[in-house]
Amino acid sequence: MRALVRTAEGVVELDVESGIVLVTDASVDHERLDVALPRLVAAAASGATVVALVDRRPPLLVSRDAGATWNEAGAGLPPGFDVAVDPGDPDRILYAARNRVHVSLDGGRFWRALEPELPDIEAVAWAHPG
Repeated sequence: MRALVRTAEGVVELDVESGIVLVTDASVDHERLDVALPRLVAAAASGATVVALVDRRPPLLVSRDAGATWNEAGAGLPPGFDVAVDPGDPDRILYAARNRVHVSLDGGRFWRALEPELPDIEAVAWAHPG
């Protein structure tokens, strides 16, 4: 599993399992999802799963029914800047804090900070072979 992370200094590819940072020439430009929620920072979706990053505590709202109902998530996470849901597996979520990427493999219930600190993270996306 690999994540693409756009920082103030460029884009890196991050191995989610080992935390190894790889140099890449990929870009992290994804379509912004518009969700009718107050204080919305970013949102991503895969199928009926929608994850919204909001400017409050906890910072995430997760919907499994395309936004009809929402549950709070990420109570222990710091303020964030971007979120990405894996299009092939909606239980895999990336969360970008200021200098660290966090990953959930269970739909946002539990989170793990990836080891490397990165300079001023701006955006994240799942990398898919292709």
